[in-house]
Amino acid sequence: MDIGGMLARNARRHPNKEALVYGDKRYTYEGLNLDVNKLANALLALGVNKGEKVALMMQNSDRYVIAFMAIMKVGAVAVPVNFRLAAPEVEYIVNHSDSVVFFFDPEYDGLVASLKGKISKVRQLISAGKSENNAGAVDWDALTANIAGEEPGVLVEEWDDCEILYTSGTTGRPKGALFDHHRILHVGMVMVVHMGVNPGDRLLHLAPLFHSAQLNLFLVSGMYVGATHVVLRTFEPHRVLETLGKEKITLFFGVPTMYNFMLQVPNFDSYDLASVTRFGYGAAPMPVELVRQAISKFSTDRFYNLCGLTEGGPGGIMLVPEDQLRKPGAGGKAIISTEARVVNDAGGDILPGQVGEFIIRGETVMICYYKNPEATAETLRNGWLHTGDFATIDDEGYITLVDRKKDMIITGGENVYSTEVEQVLYQHPGVLEAAVIGLQHSVWGETVAAVICPKPGNVISEEELKAFCSSRLADYKIPRIYKFPEVLPRNASGKVLKRVLRDTYKRF
Repeated sequence: MDIGGMLARNARRHPNKEALVYGDKRYTYEGLNLDVNKLANALLALGVNKGEKVALMMQNSDRYVIAFMAIMKVGAVAVPVNFRLAAPEVEYIVNHSDSVVFFFDPEYDGLVASLKGKISKVRQLISAGKSENNAGAVDWDALTANIAGEEPGVLVEEWDDCEILYTSGTTGRPKGALFDHHRILHVGMVMVVHMGVNPGDRLLHLAPLFHSAQLNLFLVSGMYVGATHVVLRTFEPHRVLETLGKEKITLFFGVPTMYNFMLQVPNFDSYDLASVTRFGYGAAPMPVELVRQAISKFSTDRFYNLCGLTEGGPGGIMLVPEDQLRKPGAGGKAIISTEARVVNDAGGDILPGQVGEFIIRGETVMICYYKNPEATAETLRNGWLHTGDFATIDDEGYITLVDRKKDMIITGGENVYSTEVEQVLYQHPGVLEAAVIGLQHSVWGETVAAVICPKPGNVISEEELKAFCSSRLADYKIPRIYKFPEVLPRNASGKVLKRVLRDTYKRF
């Protein structure tokens, strides 16, 4: 079984079924498969060989889906690139991945042109739309104009490589997690089993498709069963709510920030959201208070916490609807085909109430870090993926992530987990977003600092927040320093860039 083959089978199985919606463009499965085949055959005509790498720096669109599936059909390896990266970061990923073809949206023409002579392994640049073409790229339409639409005829097998997913790079240079079709297909099957993705579903793709969650959990699972995919290019809260009703979306996945801003839409209750039967969230921790608000506002408890990591496919643990309020803040239990543990430094399982490292193993875990044996050996040990996340486990086996190892704060010899403090701050009615970091202190080693974005129209004082925390946290956990920027720095996955905050406020 292979990813490209899923599309071909669905085109034969129900050719006239709606497969893809993007703006005013609507594709049947037969039509989508035809366009994918044309691009796949165009790639073969360019000399793209099985196993070669093809980079994609594109925003969500119909052409992203077509390009990804075409890469799968020719047995090449997709290298999704975060379109928010600066030129040196793009240069590193394209070069490190050994990409030979580079797809990009026309708005990135200038950035790609600046890399001329710096990405020497790239044999062909392809613009996904009309541009000034300073980069010297071939236009998508011209490339596929006279290409036949038959199946490419490349034998692609389950154990062939298919993706290199670069990590967020929150701790330095991004690392490329390598996957084959077997692993990614299992990621999709997880959603079929746990969230009931089925042929009748209409999935909204809003989170970036270069991110493993939207790409593998939902695009792949939807292609596997032959669901309908509705793609939005950018996140605009009111437009998302409008699309949920207009397109009769049945399953929605978003990062916590998206839910937060959607709930702030003034006329939220006027939107028709009755078609949505399942909501997923992940890619970053979702505060318990925000989960409660979302369950109330969306008038359903059908929420799933998808707690995983890029190196897992993503895969890891899941908190199902029945446990959202019973186990508030928990990540959940291991998904199918996966085992999860929380271990101490010696590799032994911790007891309930203790803190250890969250580790997983299973069918979705990466093969390795591409061209990085040292990092692979450090992360994959004795068959287990060591995540670098601190976690606890309760007497029912539910795992709760408490912090990244690098984000734990040690103040006066006491450990403070930023997630615990953030959960309390989010309970304050005037707080929109919160991030807790440790800043160097001459006496205590580190001191706890809170970076707060108030809700529109709210003004919150340090004294008010200290008083609020004092009845909810031990004294040493209460933030001593408060900063109030307009926004929190985030990567494209929605994760707060705490290293940026530490650098910004290191002199307080």
